[in-house]
Amino acid sequence: MKVYRRYLGREASAAILLVLLAFLVLFSFFDVLAEVKNVGQGGYKLRHAFAFVLLRLPGRAYELMPIAVLIGTLYALTTLARHSEITVLRVSGLSTIALLNGLFLVAAVFAGLTFLLGEYVAPPAEKAAHQMRLKERGRMVGQDLRSGLWVKDERSFINVRVVLPDTRLRGIRIYTFDEQAKLNSVIEAAAGEHVVPDGWRLTEIVQTTLSSDRAEVQRMPEMLWRSALNPDILAVLMVSPERMSLRHLSAYTKHLADNRQTTNRYDIAFWKKITYPLAAFVMVALALPFAAGPARVAGGAGLKVFSGVMVGILFHMLNGLFSNLGAINSWSPLLSAVTPSALFLLAAMGMIWWVERR
Repeated sequence: MKVYRRYLGREASAAILLVLLAFLVLFSFFDVLAEVKNVGQGGYKLRHAFAFVLLRLPGRAYELMPIAVLIGTLYALTTLARHSEITVLRVSGLSTIALLNGLFLVAAVFAGLTFLLGEYVAPPAEKAAHQMRLKERGRMVGQDLRSGLWVKDERSFINVRVVLPDTRLRGIRIYTFDEQAKLNSVIEAAAGEHVVPDGWRLTEIVQTTLSSDRAEVQRMPEMLWRSALNPDILAVLMVSPERMSLRHLSAYTKHLADNRQTTNRYDIAFWKKITYPLAAFVMVALALPFAAGPARVAGGAGLKVFSGVMVGILFHMLNGLFSNLGAINSWSPLLSAVTPSALFLLAAMGMIWWVERR
């Protein structure tokens, strides 16, 4: 049993890695074509476009891993069936459950790899890619918005005209209200820089304090401002929720919840981050019935691999569809995250049962 599992694991892993590499090369080519139009803006050169695409590769690998597991496993099993190796294993007493358990060992490795990529490699690489592109193009986060960035922090509303790629702030206004929702003060600052652990150091301050019958204006060269707003929260502007780490998602969701703001999109992304690596198990279970049956028929192997590609694309599309529908319709975040995998798992179980009956 150990010999067969090692052999099956080696064949399936090699096929999965080969498919993943092919997908990464293909998507990188299209990403480079998309980035070429930005070359020449500011100091953004062709080498920066290639660097941007390379930094986004871990995120691409994270997204494509379940599809690569499906197609790679399907190709490996189809090849073994074409050489009658699966037939020999079955005649030797190997059951479908035992074969599936062997494939689950392969899935466990790639599920762990998916989690590591999504949690520790892709988020910082994605952030670095966007920071580099913004810096070289001479652009700033939020500069396309008419009034800048708005953030609620307890009883304060913060307006930032410009957030630089290194999360320094330009053009800051802080509106503070009392418990009766009356405006207490307005602080205007030319710039702000985060200082650990004190908070933000604001410079060129104009503070207007309002009372019932008068307004007092005070000017200061600098001041320390404590706020729940921090660079990790500002980094959300550069990285989509699906590419963020669990730690950042949890922190930002807590910030939104504390300020009574909608968290559904980030809750869905959080649960997807937890459940997405488990899709590797669903994919190998789905590949098994596809690869069963005679594979010596002309075009049989190619048709099965093509079917696997179509199923993988459908899974990828459903994942995005349920995330968007869940955010729009306020569905349960956990349900929105697991529904695509659950549907494909049920399909895999039904197909395995049908193949076994035959």
